[in-house]
Amino acid sequence: MTANLDLDWMISVDDHVLEPPNVWVDRVASKDRDRAPHMEVDDSGMDFWVYEGKKFPSSGLSAVVGKSKEEFSPDPVPYSEMAPGCYDAVARIEDMNRAGVLASLCFPSVTRFCGQIFYEADDRDFGFTCLQAYNDWMIEEWCGAAPGRYIPLILIPLWDPKLAAREMERCAAKGATSFAFSENPEPLGLPTIHDPSGYWDPVMAAANDLDMVVSMHVGSSSTLPQICSNAPFMANLTWGATRTSGTMLSFLFSGLFQRYPKLKIALSEGEAGWAPYFLERAEQVLDKQRYWVQRGVSFDGHAGSGAIDLDKLDLRADFRDHIHLCIIDDAHAIASLGEIPEDNIMCETDYPHSDTTFPDSIQVVKNRIGHLSPETQYKILRGNAERLYRFTPAEPPVLTRA
Repeated sequence: MTANLDLDWMISVDDHVLEPPNVWVDRVASKDRDRAPHMEVDDSGMDFWVYEGKKFPSSGLSAVVGKSKEEFSPDPVPYSEMAPGCYDAVARIEDMNRAGVLASLCFPSVTRFCGQIFYEADDRDFGFTCLQAYNDWMIEEWCGAAPGRYIPLILIPLWDPKLAAREMERCAAKGATSFAFSENPEPLGLPTIHDPSGYWDPVMAAANDLDMVVSMHVGSSSTLPQICSNAPFMANLTWGATRTSGTMLSFLFSGLFQRYPKLKIALSEGEAGWAPYFLERAEQVLDKQRYWVQRGVSFDGHAGSGAIDLDKLDLRADFRDHIHLCIIDDAHAIASLGEIPEDNIMCETDYPHSDTTFPDSIQVVKNRIGHLSPETQYKILRGNAERLYRFTPAEPPVLTRA
């Protein structure tokens, strides 16, 4: 088996697409083109998205490909100054080949990471029309431009879980195996996954029944990590992985994995080296605190355990069976394999954002995992992603990389 393993290619489960200007105007009725997200240009030549009267310029940190680190800037950047791979699926393939990326799952940009722009819309009926247009474009055009090179990621109408479940069914029939969800819906003004009325039950049930992965990107709560009110940006960004650990712990103690045994989540751009500590700490808390929680005692306004049976809760088994973490360049995660099951780690490149490892993506990962067995390397590079997303990639192209 070892001799047949191709370790020269990886699958990235967290990249980004800057939507090309035609996404919506090509797919909505002609009378609605000015109502849908569309691109306009100001007198200075700067282009920006417009939707419901709001302007959305593209951040320079979202399109750094082709620039040196010294040139990075959050200032708006027009599409004319972006590398074509940022918004063109065919051009992206050339960059993927250069970086050793066999396949890519892409989160959206102008809609934000889980489609918040449509949830915030005044006209949600038309917002849903636009959301469906995005999903069709993602499946048919972006992924269809290079079959076997892109894993489709769809959006759901966050404001209507039953409608979301129907959209998941529609897109699953077209080949989608994952949808974008918020790491923490509460800052968006939505119920949490612990909502006692079961607000998200239709979504989680559909994910369970359709084998659709719940993909959550850091920042999908539309909030920035903040240590204190005036902490430096770089301190806050470094600390941002705490949100990913919070999402993991929230799901582990939610009871959702017990109610939906096939439910699987993937946490993007939060790295994974922190996981052993938080799993250990969660076990300590469960061991010492579950008795008074089970008695229904409240402490400082919270403490409920919902419908979960804390005596039967096996945190590490639930982590192993349901939670997948994604790494860009994380030596601590690789050093912690064993505590972190090797089946639960996947790769990402964050192309074309400022954390990206492009154009050295495959080499960055191989530098971290080269001491591992070929079988384990293969899992981390691509095998785990293929299994989780039920994805069969195209045969790797024959090329010579410098």
